[in-house]
Amino acid sequence: MTDHFLMSRRKLMTRAVQLAAASALPVRALAQADPGALLLRLIPGTSEPLPSVGLGTASVFDVGTDPAKRAELGQVVQTLIAGGGRIIDTASTYGSAESVLGDLLSSDERRSKIFLATKLEAPDAIELRHSLQQLRTETVDLLQLHNVRNGKQSLAQFREWKAQGICRYVGITSTFHSDFPALEEVLRREKPDFVQFDYSLDNREAEKLLLPLAEQNNVAVLTALPFGRGRLFRAVRGKQLPEWAKEIEVRSWAQFFLKFLLGDARVTAVIPGTADPAHMADNLGAGRGRVPDARLREQMVRFVEHL
Repeated sequence: MTDHFLMSRRKLMTRAVQLAAASALPVRALAQADPGALLLRLIPGTSEPLPSVGLGTASVFDVGTDPAKRAELGQVVQTLIAGGGRIIDTASTYGSAESVLGDLLSSDERRSKIFLATKLEAPDAIELRHSLQQLRTETVDLLQLHNVRNGKQSLAQFREWKAQGICRYVGITSTFHSDFPALEEVLRREKPDFVQFDYSLDNREAEKLLLPLAEQNNVAVLTALPFGRGRLFRAVRGKQLPEWAKEIEVRSWAQFFLKFLLGDARVTAVIPGTADPAHMADNLGAGRGRVPDARLREQMVRFVEHL
């Protein structure tokens, strides 16, 4: 038996234990009366239910005044709402995304159905005012400090805005792994309502500390870049879904990748970005039916590692 085999086996056993522990955590979800309904997860601090599949707007909503593209994005938003989704996540740095989204949500009927999240680069009142103007709203559901790079950063101003009723929840974000130590420090000290970071089947760095910290501190988790910036789709191009994926009612590669994330009880919602209504409908399918248990999640990891 080679040292390489022993190391591989040890690594596999360790990962299996980690995945089992994640799946054994209390599932912050509501019992679904309708098996075809979108899975709901509870925000840990308030037990408010949130649909587990939402929509990200980075790049895809930065379309300026293009009427055709705006019309298609309107269909994306309508598909999200019709399918039981609520979360839309944007940011002050996403070009025209906030302005486009603000126009698309300008009707009271549509806005009332959305859990609106945005991000600021700093606790800056001018930046906040501009974002709210772009979004055509006086309040948002979630206000996040974007791209946390300094572990000493404070959420005091964000909490003041929360106390003023400008937002209902505060959060922190980063998708830069070099900033994860700072994100971890702020998460541990400030205990925000939400944390957002990148997490995908081929990028599981968050499992080491961020996910356990979020669970320990009663913090909701939004996962960005669930398709690994497109890497996962490129890896499976031309390949058929494995037969065993039927166990969790997977009908597409997008659902395969998203269901892996939802199989972790600590993930409140996944927020893949898309400008295609059909892709939005497909993504929502990941929040219906069964999610993978620890055994199947490990099988999914091995499958992707051997592509």
